[in-house]
Amino acid sequence: MALFHHHPSTARKWRDSMVTVRKTGARDAERLPDIERSAARAFLALPDLAWIAGDDVQPAERHRELIAGGHAWVAVDSDDAPVGFLAAEKLDDTLHVWELAVRHDWQRRGIGRALLARAVEAARAEGLAAVTLTTFRDVAWNEPFYRRFGFRILAADAVPRHLKKVLEAEAAHGLPPGRRCAMALTLAGRRMDAVRRRIASGPQTAFSGA
Repeated sequence: MALFHHHPSTARKWRDSMVTVRKTGARDAERLPDIERSAARAFLALPDLAWIAGDDVQPAERHRELIAGGHAWVAVDSDDAPVGFLAAEKLDDTLHVWELAVRHDWQRRGIGRALLARAVEAARAEGLAAVTLTTFRDVAWNEPFYRRFGFRILAADAVPRHLKKVLEAEAAHGLPPGRRCAMALTLAGRRMDAVRRRIASGPQTAFSGA
C-alpha cells in the first residue's frame, strides 16, 4: 500500500521537508556504498551481528546496473545529496529489493518507509505480482519493520527459487541462516503460489541482502 499519492512528473516530499525521494541517477552511484556503510552502524548495537558494520557493501558498479534497470530510488537532502537509497530489480513478475539503507544520522525520520513506499507503488503501477526481499527475522529494523508495512514471511515451501538462491548465498557469506527469512508483499490480490509458478525458473542474482 502506497503511503502517499504519486504524480509521475514530480519529486515527492513528506513530513521531513528537508528530504525528497527521486529516481537514482548514474551520478549518485559512487555515494551509495558510503550510505550503506553508515546504515550498517546500527548493527554495532547487536554484539553477535556487529561484524556486519564492517562487512562488504554493494559496489558502485552494481548500483549502476540496478540504476540502469530503472528500479532504484534515493532520498536526498536540500542540497540534492543522497542520505538513503533503495536498490531493487525486476525479476520476472516481482520486484526484488536488494538493499534499503539510510545514513545512520538520518534514521528514524520515516525515510526508509518513504523509499519502500515508492518502490511498492512503482511495482503496483507496473502490474507486478509482489515485492520481495530477504532480511533478519529478529532485528527490530528488519522483519518487524517490513511486517508493519504489510510484508509476510514466506513458508519454506512457498519460497520461490530465486529467493532460495539468495538465502543460500547469504548463508555462504556468513549470515546465520536460521535468523534470515524471505518476505513478500503481494500486490493487486495476486497469490504468491502464482508468483512461484511464474518465477520457478527465474534468474539467479548475486547476494546483497536488505
